[in-house]
Amino acid sequence: MAYPLALGAITFFLAVIWGRPLINWLIRNEMGKKIRVEEPGAHQLKMGTPTMGGLMVIIPVVVITGALNIANLLGFNFIGQSVLIPLSTLVSFGLLGLIDDLEGIRGKRAKGEGIMARTKASWQVIFALIIALILYFGPTELRSVAIPGITDRIEIGLLWVPVAALIIVFTSNAVNLTDGLDGLAGSLAAVAFACFGVIAYLQGQVWLAAFCFTMVGSLLAFLWFNAHPAELFMGDVGSLAIGATLAVVALMTGQWLLLPIVGAMFFAEAGSVMLQVSWFKFTKRRYGQGRRIFKMSPLHYHFELKGWSETQVMQRFFLCGILAGMLGVALALI
Repeated sequence: MAYPLALGAITFFLAVIWGRPLINWLIRNEMGKKIRVEEPGAHQLKMGTPTMGGLMVIIPVVVITGALNIANLLGFNFIGQSVLIPLSTLVSFGLLGLIDDLEGIRGKRAKGEGIMARTKASWQVIFALIIALILYFGPTELRSVAIPGITDRIEIGLLWVPVAALIIVFTSNAVNLTDGLDGLAGSLAAVAFACFGVIAYLQGQVWLAAFCFTMVGSLLAFLWFNAHPAELFMGDVGSLAIGATLAVVALMTGQWLLLPIVGAMFFAEAGSVMLQVSWFKFTKRRYGQGRRIFKMSPLHYHFELKGWSETQVMQRFFLCGILAGMLGVALALI
C-alpha cells in the first residue's frame, strides 16, 4: 500500500504547483463560469469564476500515469498496463467535457448551456459502449459481478456490456449534476476513489489501487483551489471524466454493485433530478399543473433553499459520503 499512497502524495504536490498558473491562464482567456438565473441567488456572485478546472485533475494523472507506463517499456515495473483503460476513459470523457465547456463559454449557446444534451448523451453512450467492449473482450475479460456475502462471482455473460455502459453514463452524469457547490463534487470523488483504491488493493490489483490514489492526489490538489470561496470550478471537463472513470474503476474491481453505496451522494443527486422531472411531468398530465417534490434539484440546491449555507450542505454531504464509503468497503470485505 506504500506505493499507491506515495504516488497520491506526489501527484498532489505536482498538481498544486501548476494550479495557480492554470487559474491565471483561464482568467487571461476569459474562461469564466456562466451561472443559470434559476440557481440560488448567492450563486450569482460566482459569475466569471474560472471554470474548466478539471484540467488540473486530468493532466497530472495523464502525465504521471503515462510516464510510469513509459518506464515500464524501459524495463521497470512501476504500473500495470490495465490502468490504460481508466486513463483512456478519463481522457475521452474529458475531451467531451472540454468541448461542452468551451461551447458554453464561447460557442453559439454561450449562456452556460454547452452543447445540446442529446448530442452530449449520444457521445457518452458511444464512448461508454467502446470502453465496455474493451473491458469485456480485452485482457481483463470482465463479465461477472461480485455480491457481498457470496464467495464466487456470478457470470452474466454478454449482458455485462450494456450494464457496464449504463453504469459509466449514469455515473458520469451523476458527478456532473453534483458539481454545483464549492468543493462538493471533488471531495466526494476523492472519497470514492480512495475507497475503490482500498478495494482494489485488497484484491491484489496494486496498479489499479495506484491509479485510484493518483486520482485522489490530483482531486485534493484541485480542492486546494476549489474550497469555498472557490477560485476555480471543475467544469464538465472534470465532472464528466471523473464520473466515468470512477465507474470504470468500480467495474474493474468487480464490485460495481457497491458503486451506489460508495458514491451514494452522487446517486442521491442524480436520483433527485430524475424524481423531480418524473413527478413534475406526471402531475402535469394528471392534474394539468406540474408539482415538485424538492424546492429545486439537484438535491444540494433543495437544502440551500431550505436555509442551509453552502458550506453546511457541502460538509454534511461530505460526511455522508465518508460514511457511505466506509460501508461500501466493509461490504466488499464480506
